[in-house]
Amino acid sequence: MSPLARFKAYVKSVLAASGPYFQSATVDQILLRQELSALREQLRAVTPDNVALWGHKIYSQTDEDGIISEIFRRIGEGSRSFVEIGCGNGSENNTHALLLKGWRGTWIDGSSKNVEHMARWIPLESPRLHVVRAFVTRENAPGMVSSALARAKAPELDLLSVDIDGNDLYVLQAILLAVRPRVIVAEYNGKFPPPLALSIEYDPAHTWALDDYHGASLQSLVDHLAGYRLVSCNLSGSNGFFIREDLSSAFAPYPVEALFQPARVHLIRERIGQLASLKFLRDSLRQ
Repeated sequence: MSPLARFKAYVKSVLAASGPYFQSATVDQILLRQELSALREQLRAVTPDNVALWGHKIYSQTDEDGIISEIFRRIGEGSRSFVEIGCGNGSENNTHALLLKGWRGTWIDGSSKNVEHMARWIPLESPRLHVVRAFVTRENAPGMVSSALARAKAPELDLLSVDIDGNDLYVLQAILLAVRPRVIVAEYNGKFPPPLALSIEYDPAHTWALDDYHGASLQSLVDHLAGYRLVSCNLSGSNGFFIREDLSSAFAPYPVEALFQPARVHLIRERIGQLASLKFLRDSLRQ
C-alpha cells in the first residue's frame, strides 16, 4: 500500500471512530500533523542539527516548547531564570511550560484584559512568577528587565522572550545594553525572507493594526543583535532563536537563508490535548 493510501485509510479509521461533531476538527488536526512531519523531514535534509527538529508544543503557540528544551539541554539550564515580554494571557506562551519545570521569572504584557485573566487564576506575585502590566518601549525595557533579574536573584538571565508585534528590534537592542541573556527568543516578520532587512520605524505608541506592518524581518534581527548567533526558527515562521556567542559551539552553524522559515500562521491551530488553561500552573505556584 502506498504512503498516500495508508494515510487515507488512517483518516477513514479515525473518522469512523468519532462522531460527526468532531469529524471536521479531527481532519484538520491530522492534516496539520502531516504537514509538520513533512516540514521536519525537509528540515532534516538541509539542516540535520537544527533544534527545530526537536520542536513540540505543550503551552507554546506552536513548537517553541520543544526547541527551548533542546537548546537548554545542550547549554545547561543555568539558574533557570526568564523574562517574557508579550506573554499574552498566560495560557499559551514560551515560558508557561518552563514554570511547570520549576523555572522562575517575570511575565510582562501591555493588555489589561490579559493580566485580568491571569489574576483570576494565578497570583500576580509569587516566589517563582511576577506578572507586570506594562506597555514596553525601548526607554523602559532595560530597567524592567534589570529589575526582573534582580527579583529572580539570578546571576544572569537565561532566557529572554520578546513578542510585542511592533518595536521588537528596538526593545531588544535597548535591553542588550543592560542585560546579556544566554538565549533570546525573538518574534520576526516571516513575510520577508533573507536578505531583506526591514523593521518598522520606531514609535513608542505603536500598536499592531493586524496588517503586515509589524516587527522586523529575520535578517534585520540577525544584523543587529550583536554578540548573538541565530541557531533556529520555529516551523510556523514566527520566532527566531538566538544564542549568546560564547555558548554557540553547541550548535552547528547554518546560514540565515537555511534557517529561515516563512510565516505559516495556520500552524497555531495544532491542538495538543484539551483547551489550554492556567490551572496546572496555579497548582504549581502554590507548592
